[in-house]
Amino acid sequence: MASATLRSRPFALTGSALAFVLACGDPEQPQPTALKLEGPTMGTFYAVTVPGAGKRDEPAVNAAVRDELERVDALMSTYREDSELARFNRHESPDPFSLSEETFRVISVAQAVSESTAGAFDITVGPLVDAWGFGPSGATDPPSDAILDRLRRNTGWRKLTLNESERSASKQDPKLRCDLSAIAKGFAVDLVATALESLGFADFLVEVGGEIRAGGTNPESAPWRIGIERPDEFGRLAQRILHVSRTGVATSGDYRNFREVEGRQFAHVVDPRNGRPATSRVASATVLDPSAMRADALATAMLVLGEVEGLALAEREELAVYLIVRDGDGRFREVSSSSFRARMNHGSQ
Repeated sequence: MASATLRSRPFALTGSALAFVLACGDPEQPQPTALKLEGPTMGTFYAVTVPGAGKRDEPAVNAAVRDELERVDALMSTYREDSELARFNRHESPDPFSLSEETFRVISVAQAVSESTAGAFDITVGPLVDAWGFGPSGATDPPSDAILDRLRRNTGWRKLTLNESERSASKQDPKLRCDLSAIAKGFAVDLVATALESLGFADFLVEVGGEIRAGGTNPESAPWRIGIERPDEFGRLAQRILHVSRTGVATSGDYRNFREVEGRQFAHVVDPRNGRPATSRVASATVLDPSAMRADALATAMLVLGEVEGLALAEREELAVYLIVRDGDGRFREVSSSSFRARMNHGSQ
């Protein structure tokens, strides 16, 4: 492969949201009470809305939200040298590595998604992501074929073994390294949602970097309105509006976070099967699932699988999947699975 400089657009930010919450009601009318919290976390931003909660609830809600987000970051960050994930990645012994309950749960779900997608989702792909300039290494030149071949020898989800009784993980390859970026934000959303439920709140909306969990109803006692962004790197318009309740929503796309090699754009999602940026025509993939964590992982896998393989998987496993597909000449078309259409026709529950 010829050497060339990798270039990011100024607005191509890691974790930029491709799904967003739409305002409800008439902005000129008095709005129902709702507690709203937001701030930076995990290299992106979070937003939490709790209808019916007021100022008296804010200290407890804020503490619960911050505690859960900080715990996930401390355990699973690829940028913090003291994170549990970083320590596991430095562990080059074949001996089992004991994991926290949270990290073990995330890796277990990741491995299950890897199996169901035949390796289209793979948390061991981190070194390849770094090589293409999308990870913490700060690489600026595209990797050669020789480098890709070498890195691929040290990746593969089947080289990672979990022991549930001991809550540990073992590496078949000492150089194996995991990256939970495509699933950890969804997990953080699920943890925050559980924390809110434990405080007695059934109605809430939690978003971390565009990964969403909707509980109950919005401040107007109606389903939450979620906009799925039109694939446009320059603007933010809704391609489709979803009315959801009691579900996780995750969207992955290839048009916000990308790099250019000799004038050709490469998405940040790397296909674990060949070690190169995914090249499917799917510009955006949205998955609805009770777990935002699982939806997060599956949305990433859909970008790799593409329209045909992705929809086949969705029909086989009854997944609620919505894809925006490039159709040439700047045009897009929408395709979706039977489960997604059924949920939209009868309301997302």
